[in-house]
Amino acid sequence: MKINDNNPEYVSNFLGEMIGTLILVFFGCGSVAVTTLFSAHSGLFQIAALWGVGVALAIYATRHISCAHLNPAVSIAMVVSGRMASRKLPSYLLGQFTGAFLAAALLYVLFSSSIAQYESINGILRGGGDSIRTAMMFGEYYPNPGLRPEVPVSTMNAFLAEMAGTFALVFLIFSLTDGCNVGRPDDSLSPLFIGLSVTVIISVIAPLTQAGLNPARDLSPRIFAYLAGWKEAAFPDSHWGFLTVYVLGPITGGILAALLFEKIIKPVMSNRGNVKTCGCP
Repeated sequence: MKINDNNPEYVSNFLGEMIGTLILVFFGCGSVAVTTLFSAHSGLFQIAALWGVGVALAIYATRHISCAHLNPAVSIAMVVSGRMASRKLPSYLLGQFTGAFLAAALLYVLFSSSIAQYESINGILRGGGDSIRTAMMFGEYYPNPGLRPEVPVSTMNAFLAEMAGTFALVFLIFSLTDGCNVGRPDDSLSPLFIGLSVTVIISVIAPLTQAGLNPARDLSPRIFAYLAGWKEAAFPDSHWGFLTVYVLGPITGGILAALLFEKIIKPVMSNRGNVKTCGCP
């Protein structure tokens, strides 16, 4: 798709991914923010469900602009699988990281006074160790500070959790959208099922790592939190776990899922006589 001769499809890819990721992160991180500040939701499943709804709405809103990956791990998996040309990847990644950063900024504008009041009431000094309790509204931590933080989660355990969660997500995205799969839902329903997949995965993985599953969703809001005064509390892991766990973990899981689906699962589907109509041009 091209906007015009002077502005090729990269512009629409960037805009679609930026807007979609902004929607996703705004609703998802927003659900964490209102739970932290106002106890607006109770239980992990409510937050997981809101993340899932946010993902579905973001895909519905933007898939006519870009392919609505909204996640660097998904975009990289699409390139590895041959479903998307590698030349498109930079515009997708730039849109995703930009959208996530803008969502974090918008949430901060809306809730800055509430965050300050919460910190004052609870004796939290922003930038100190205790301020992870508010920084978790933006970036993610292991173990989950909101769910029994005294239970230890090692960096390797967290990496495997993020890898496994994103593996499941990417595998389900491929399965739910591949034309070779006669059991897939109608195209009009696939975003809803992808959102439900996110809800289920978060419900299982979040007690360990808050279930990032998306490098842009974690890194961009984390950088914003650092700039907004959380400083070292935004990057508390001296072992660079925020990169190992929340960036490398999802990317690794996505690549493994793409290779499994394309090299093993899809050929089996094709051999059963299904029509090959897969991919995002």
